Amino acid sequence: MITILVKDCNYISKELYESVINSLQLHQLECSCGHCGCLTIHGYYYRSVKNPEGTIRLRIQRVICSECGVTHSLHLSLVVPYSRIPAADQQQIVLFYDQGKDPRDAVPESPDIDENNIKSVLRAYRRHWRERLRSEGIRLAPVGELIQQCFSFYSMQFMQIRRTFNKLFPGTT
Repeated sequence: MITILVKDCNYISKELYESVINSLQLHQLECSCGHCGCLTIHGYYYRSVKNPEGTIRLRIQRVICSECGVTHSLHLSLVVPYSRIPAADQQQIVLFYDQGKDPRDAVPESPDIDENNIKSVLRAYRRHWRERLRSEGIRLAPVGELIQQCFSFYSMQFMQIRRTFNKLFPGTT
């Protein structure tokens, strides 16, 4: 998967995803095999993400490399792979937890994120991310810096659990 860095935006929407993806120059993206200029649109799939307006369905674009045949999905840095809860909300939940505050108060504007979602985020954080962040001295805030440092040290999105190839693309110029 290829993650496109999105700055100064906390919530994802269909319009935001489509505008960022439509503004991409596919020839600038690098495949996991190291080649550039070899990715073409391969298809789409749908993915649900929770935001303050409710759960939205995103049409995620897939690309294929003409050199090695590997396919990649294109995600925004606001989305955590294999999770319906956005990175900024997960970061807030974890930040409240580490500060000794009630994590349920972290996302009052997102009614679709319930207590079970919060418990799941905290379980994943304690099992997979707390010690990683501490070992490299990575701070939980601001979220954009957190995401960039997680990619820099671990080649993974913050709170990504599955060890799937994930490359951060700095965004459009």
